[in-house]
Amino acid sequence: STTLEGQYKEEHRKYGLIYSGIYNSTSGVNDLNQFIQAEKITKDINPVYSSIQKLHSRSTADGDLIAICEDRVLKILANKDALFNADGNPQLTATENVLGQTIPYSGDFGIATNPESFASESYRVYFSDKVRGAVLRLSKDGLTAISEAGMKDWFRDNLKLGNEIIGSYDDKKSEYYITIKKLNDESTTVSWKEDVKGWVSFKS
Repeated sequence: STTLEGQYKEEHRKYGLIYSGIYNSTSGVNDLNQFIQAEKITKDINPVYSSIQKLHSRSTADGDLIAICEDRVLKILANKDALFNADGNPQLTATENVLGQTIPYSGDFGIATNPESFASESYRVYFSDKVRGAVLRLSKDGLTAISEAGMKDWFRDNLKLGNEIIGSYDDKKSEYYITIKKLNDESTTVSWKEDVKGWVSFKS
């Protein structure tokens, strides 16, 4: 009920998230249009990781949120926070936090500015890092540079030439496809298969 003076304009939050009230279809609660500033409705990450390019929530029991930035891959704990012992091991405890602590995955990789390279399958996610010339897989065992499976030099040379880097997943063949589109409209598609832990074919 007060008048605020100042200039207001659209703000792009490259390093943070804003969330609304809850939605529950069973009880008929829909607060998706409520953003109450008196409550803690923001979650900011370290700007040193550059902008958030992709958010993904895996359909697993933990339900944590994966935030893939230009230079790092992060896990944001959902509905819980992490308490650390003196030896550095985390002990999880439930809290009232909607979005809790931010934990970076080991490995200095991100998704650069190519969120279109992202594809998910079950508990695995795939994406590329154009800046570092790598293709990554995030799974239960952490972050792995799958481009190093016999294709390290090829991806390092070709990813930087890509205008668009498009990722997709074929459920029938169980293959991850990555298509590199260059400025001259030339494109190359390569496919990764988990069964053989390698790149199995080039496609037109």
